[in-house]
Amino acid sequence: MKNEKYWETWSDNELQAFQEAFITWYEKEKRNLPWRVNLDPYRIWISEIMLQQTRVDTVIDYYYRFMEWFPTIKDLAEAPDDRLLKAWEGLGYYSRARNLKVAAQQIMTEFDGQMPKTIEEIRQLKGIGPYTAGAIGSIAFQIPEPAIDGNVMRVVSRLFEISDDIAKPSSRKVFEAAMYKIIDQYRPGDFNQAMMDLGSSICTPTSPKCEECPIQSYCLSYKNNTMTNFPVKSKKMKPKDVYYIGGIIENNQQEFLLEQRDPKGLLANMWLFPIAEVSKDRFEFLQKMLIKDDQQLSLDFEEPLLVAEENPEIFEDYSQVVWQKRTLGEVTHIFSHLKWHILVFYGRQTGLTAKNENQAWATKETFSNYVFPKPQQKMLDLYKQEFRKKE
Repeated sequence: MKNEKYWETWSDNELQAFQEAFITWYEKEKRNLPWRVNLDPYRIWISEIMLQQTRVDTVIDYYYRFMEWFPTIKDLAEAPDDRLLKAWEGLGYYSRARNLKVAAQQIMTEFDGQMPKTIEEIRQLKGIGPYTAGAIGSIAFQIPEPAIDGNVMRVVSRLFEISDDIAKPSSRKVFEAAMYKIIDQYRPGDFNQAMMDLGSSICTPTSPKCEECPIQSYCLSYKNNTMTNFPVKSKKMKPKDVYYIGGIIENNQQEFLLEQRDPKGLLANMWLFPIAEVSKDRFEFLQKMLIKDDQQLSLDFEEPLLVAEENPEIFEDYSQVVWQKRTLGEVTHIFSHLKWHILVFYGRQTGLTAKNENQAWATKETFSNYVFPKPQQKMLDLYKQEFRKKE
């Protein structure tokens, strides 16, 4: 009969043998990652925040640049917002970067510029939850605190056949109880990192490589051939579809109109080509009316654009813009709770100037001065694809 608290049946000798086997495997197989060079809590903190919702391979280059630009907590606390977001550009979930700066300011004012050394104090920092606190505390300060994320829950759920739904916050207590029991009291940092590495390389979501697993002989789901039954996870709610029309507007100085987002809300303070939300019906109407064809557009401003017979009135505030008669295409981008659909148009303007401080004209050469989110980069890619042969 399955024991929901199988970890409680382990003897001290069995626990010690498990820990030794696991740490020995980690010492031999651990990944060579830049934030593992030393036990600097600042480096560990930055890496763990970057790794949230992001693959290791993607994070490495961002991590090197971030540490070059902001080598100390003080540098991060004093970082200009635009430069901070530029360092984070492309990683997504930009609240993570903003929270890092607030937490760095907390450290400077409340902890004399030094990373706090207790789990309770680390948890007081902005943007740091139980997982990150556990990672920093265990790796930097050798506190036997578990760092429980999706990888760890998957490993532990299979190890002990835990059937609690990992999507429910209430289930965390079960995994905490198991991890507090099995974590190595003397090398908690290595133990937590071994869990991370095992979950990413061997105990993967699909097709786990059980034959390579160093803790195979201790794994209840391997013994019972139930690996694919764990972890138990209820389905996420489908992101809400939101529809936009976007305009790439160029003047005869080869400058493009950009608009800055509001200081609060999604993609706060970031720059995009103008976009406007429309109904799904309007979006689909424009899709059908302005179907993309094989007609190649010209970058020569002496050659007029082919304008739609029926003006789509894409943006009411840009009535002077002459729009091409078809779309560049559609881009989509999924946030945690929203899915953006942007139907992208290209237009030309010779006289329009920025109307307020939230608008700017920029050349492709000066785009690097602005913080672009992923939807903006995808719109820009459509433009480049359209005019690649003309450049």
